[in-house]
Amino acid sequence: MKAAFHEIQIHHLFRWSLWLKAVFAVGEIAGGVATALASQDLAISLANLLTGYELVHHPEDVVANYLQHAAHQFVGIRHFAALYLLTHGVVKMWLIVELLRERISFYPIALLAFSVFVTYQLYRFRLTHSWLLLLITLLDLVVIWLTWKEYQFLQGHGIRL
Repeated sequence: MKAAFHEIQIHHLFRWSLWLKAVFAVGEIAGGVATALASQDLAISLANLLTGYELVHHPEDVVANYLQHAAHQFVGIRHFAALYLLTHGVVKMWLIVELLRERISFYPIALLAFSVFVTYQLYRFRLTHSWLLLLITLLDLVVIWLTWKEYQFLQGHGIRL
């Protein structure tokens, strides 16, 4: 009885984690589309709006200067960023939909894809030291574990590839 209750809790947590990842995936897709459509002039205007006051009063402000620099470099990274966000978001959303449908053949594919994403995120963390990226990576590791547990549960109940 206790094991079944534990499996049900993991199942519900797994489904909630997928919905949370779906929200992130929608954000990535929207961000990819916005990045693809945005112009450098728009990026510079937004950076000026966000940093103008700060740079007038504190010209050495690291964050404001970084935003200004990024806006001016936007054209060089725009296509890569848009493609990365769109690809990452669409692949995640596709896998999430199939996992929510409990398509057993997609569990190994999702485990592999999520692991590749985590590996890349850890590589990026080494370069950027972004705590937000680390937090997202930790969430992804939890989702990988939950996906594995759900896959084992479904296989243990006679559901096969």
